[in-house]
Amino acid sequence: MSWAMRNGYRIVAVSGNTQQPSRTLTLVKTLLDRLAAALPVDTHLVELGTLAPELGSVLSRAHATAAIETDLRSIETADALLVASPVYRASYTGLFKHLFDLVHHEALVDMPVLLAATGGSDRHALVIDHQLRPLFSFFQAHTLPIGVYGTESDFCDYQIASPTLHARIDLAIARAATVIRVRRPELAADDMLRTVVSPDAATAATFTQLG
Repeated sequence: MSWAMRNGYRIVAVSGNTQQPSRTLTLVKTLLDRLAAALPVDTHLVELGTLAPELGSVLSRAHATAAIETDLRSIETADALLVASPVYRASYTGLFKHLFDLVHHEALVDMPVLLAATGGSDRHALVIDHQLRPLFSFFQAHTLPIGVYGTESDFCDYQIASPTLHARIDLAIARAATVIRVRRPELAADDMLRTVVSPDAATAATFTQLG
């Protein structure tokens, strides 16, 4: 992706879902929508479920197809990443890891990364801090302190039904927007005219204590 227009903050979202319909993809799209309400953004969505047939056969960056190279370049030139994966065997999906194995190891230095995941229950919630955060720490990325985790019970017909999860999303986006603004100072004037998600309202929400 060339980001030729550059009208907003360049946001790339990576959804590690391998099936459709997908709660993870719903979460990713909701996060993107909330971020677009808070900031002027140009977005690019990388959905691993659609890339799976060709991504699985790419063993090195030199052999990447044009479509995969476009996605890799968009990741490497973004102002911020939003990444999410369903939990499989206590970690992110294999295709999710394989995609980032192809990303240049210095391309994400200091890049803000909002971490998210979905799982069957709260017992998988630590995947954000025990699996996703170490992966992006290797890249020296700026992993944002507030991640978003959703369980199966937070969704109804693959749509977010939990007020608690909605509040968590609002809080994460409010915090992320503050960090992302620093990446493109030239957009600050236009950004000041936009309505930003209120962190105070989101902070007031009560979050479920993980067991």
